[in-house]
Amino acid sequence: MAGRSTATVVGGGIAGLAAAASLVRAGWRVTVLERAAAFGEVGAGLAVTRNGMAALDALGIGDRVRSAGQETFAAGTQDRHGRWLLRLPDPRQDAQSSNRAWGVHRQRLHAALLAAAEDVDLVTGASVTRVRPGRPGGEPAVVTWGDGSVEHTRTADLLVAADGIGSTVRAQLFPGARVRYSGRTSWRAVVEHPGTTDAGFVALWGPRAEFGAVPISDREVYWYGYVRAPAGTRFDDEPAAAAEHFSGWAPRVRALVAATPPDRLMRHDVSHLPGGLPSYVRGRTVVIGDAAHAMLPTMGQGANTSLEDGVCVGRMVAVPVAAGVPVEVALGDFDRARRPRCTQIARRSLLTARLGAHVGPGWRQAARNAVLRLVPAGPATEAGTGVLRWAPPERA
Repeated sequence: MAGRSTATVVGGGIAGLAAAASLVRAGWRVTVLERAAAFGEVGAGLAVTRNGMAALDALGIGDRVRSAGQETFAAGTQDRHGRWLLRLPDPRQDAQSSNRAWGVHRQRLHAALLAAAEDVDLVTGASVTRVRPGRPGGEPAVVTWGDGSVEHTRTADLLVAADGIGSTVRAQLFPGARVRYSGRTSWRAVVEHPGTTDAGFVALWGPRAEFGAVPISDREVYWYGYVRAPAGTRFDDEPAAAAEHFSGWAPRVRALVAATPPDRLMRHDVSHLPGGLPSYVRGRTVVIGDAAHAMLPTMGQGANTSLEDGVCVGRMVAVPVAAGVPVEVALGDFDRARRPRCTQIARRSLLTARLGAHVGPGWRQAARNAVLRLVPAGPATEAGTGVLRWAPPERA
């Protein structure tokens, strides 16, 4: 590619902005197309694990996100009454521990990513209608979008599809890929609840349900309640429905639900993309984040792998191409590196769900809990290090 290369990113969420920031750092001219009327993030909180923070450090905003959040760690798993099933060692005295994480509000993470993309051309209200993936060594990628009654078309050396689980780009380039409802829905909220930041993150498992709470500042806690429900379920009174569902759970669970103002409580059905895409690449187009590998939330890796993807678009595609590597070679390297890793994490997330929050009541709970209490903490901690000890590719 002669001159300064161009990229168009479809989607201005976590994956899209991470990719845009990484592309700009590699010297590319970048446009981000966001369907919403303004750039922002809808959601509550999340835990940025060690791998996600490594990606943020690679983008130069790790310290900003640390300052915007609260350091925490995975403390283990309890039953719904708050009795320990598996207790993990406290890692706070070990700076190299993979078990450390940072709770952060999604809006604050998004703001940090938006700041990192300050040299990007940001376009809002852009509803993408058509894409042509382009051909390496031939025609560029083409994306067409509308903003009301006006239609726009742009060509680019690289098209990045980061438009989420309902991806328009994926639907056009991979029409056989089908999103599936998980059978679960999730309440989420951020509440003011001081005095809980030293306990770490604990997941509580009950019959076909999971509850967790993550500190995201010294005065805020993000909680989620992941429960079984038919797709499209609606409750006349969401706070009352959540309180009823968790009425028999541990006191701190009930306290967090009760402390949630109705206007802060949200709920979304949980879907995923079983198996992910058969390739993350088509022509000059690369698909990343939930558009490529939407996974169940049971390992907390959706946003973290999206951050990884974004960094890798810059370091594995933009930097090599700028150095003269053919785009098809760089994109092939990206696919061979990212797809096996994300597919494995998605499978482990599904397995974690089947052994945890998806287990039914009665003897199944008792049997699962008895087995989990026999698992040594050390091996359980090490089991996740292959995921969490990811490091960004070195810059060429």
